[in-house]
Amino acid sequence: MVSTIDLSQTSRRYLPPRQTSTVSPNQSLLPITAQVSSADHLMVGGCDVPELVKQFGSPLYILDEATLRATCRQYREALQRHYPGESLAIYASKAWNCLAVCAVVTQEALGIDVVSAGELYTAIEAGAAADQIYFHGNNKSLEELQYAVSVGCRIVVDNWHELRTLVTLLGTAAAPVPILLRLTPGIECHTHEYIQTGHLDSKFGFDPEQLEAVFDYVSQQSGLACIGLHAHIGSQIFETQPHADLGDVMVHWLQKATQYGLPIAELDVGGGLGIRYTEADDPPTIDAWVATVSQAIAQACEQRGVPLPRLICEPGRSLIGSACVTAYTVGSQKTVPDIRTYVAVDGGMSDNPRPITYQSVYRSLVANQMSSPLSETVTIAGKHCESGDVVIQSAALPALEAGDILVIAATGAYNYSMASNYNRVPRPAAVIVGDGEAYLIIRRETIQDLVRQDCLPAMLGKRVGSLNSDVDHAVSE
Repeated sequence: MVSTIDLSQTSRRYLPPRQTSTVSPNQSLLPITAQVSSADHLMVGGCDVPELVKQFGSPLYILDEATLRATCRQYREALQRHYPGESLAIYASKAWNCLAVCAVVTQEALGIDVVSAGELYTAIEAGAAADQIYFHGNNKSLEELQYAVSVGCRIVVDNWHELRTLVTLLGTAAAPVPILLRLTPGIECHTHEYIQTGHLDSKFGFDPEQLEAVFDYVSQQSGLACIGLHAHIGSQIFETQPHADLGDVMVHWLQKATQYGLPIAELDVGGGLGIRYTEADDPPTIDAWVATVSQAIAQACEQRGVPLPRLICEPGRSLIGSACVTAYTVGSQKTVPDIRTYVAVDGGMSDNPRPITYQSVYRSLVANQMSSPLSETVTIAGKHCESGDVVIQSAALPALEAGDILVIAATGAYNYSMASNYNRVPRPAAVIVGDGEAYLIIRRETIQDLVRQDCLPAMLGKRVGSLNSDVDHAVSE
């Protein structure tokens, strides 16, 4: 039975109140269905998290279907509410690309943004329509471009090399290839330098001084249909002003492109809206972000006398980040007197590389003792042979014992998608939960999976065998 205990009370200030579907999910640390059971256990999607670990093992990604669908709908409905023209939200699937996630966002009438042949194949296998898929990337291979042309998705062209390579493939296309041109808008945001992509010193997009030459070249290619322009200014952004500035930049270049006869009908402003990883984070709501972007484009079009284009936006982190939590099992502990206490879990940098890569900060809770007092400050360490494998440096938690279920909140974005087999650790399973039911969406890897792609040449096998024989002979003597 699920109680009506308020999470803000049971978690002692560091988790938000129980959420409802009216709240912007990117502002919540937990999925909107999170509750506490009468057994003092965390519930997500009507499922008991410690029981999920018993059933599926740990580490375990737990994806809440209701939160994911609610976020899709908030983006779609906000665009309809604030933008006076046509619009489309497309999911930046690099945040987490798998069949189940792509299927849900497709069912919610969103398009999908992909950055590799693998992501493109997954989106198509999940049921996404080719004309709703946008293929990004700064160094697409010839094979990837051939695949994209063959399926008929939109290709977001990033540079001269890609553009010229694409032109060589036009003879294989049944119809003009729909493309968007990515530009670097020269807008910087206060975010981690690795996830800033809009400033001029970026590997992505055509520089502004190149654009008119690009427009001229594309206008001479009858096999290309240049339907749009794209820009993206970064990720995990809490400011709205850079997005407002982007609108004017995009419309300026839209106006320039039409002078070359290009049939520009879409402006893709990317994504970048941040989420709440800790209580100190205060991102704008989805509605506020969409309103800012919509008004900026509409006003710039009115001022320049340009017809309204179709507005495309690409939420990734803000669409799926808060929809997932990761459950771990607590193992060993080590106390260094007067310095810190380490609490180790059965995962770490192989299932969540963001702390060691970006110095990202998360919040944690203990799923099997939600109302216990936060009596200790500990460092949550991963299991990998790496001193930097730390999930959280200073976590306020109850007294822990081996076997407790530790949960890290807001792990839907860039956790599974960046997971690795470092130390030959199998990647975790993932489940989707809703209405008290849990369904496996990614199987847990086995140790046999780890060697599936390994090759042992016959000469190495023979050599190993001969060495073993020599050892055996020496031991027998």
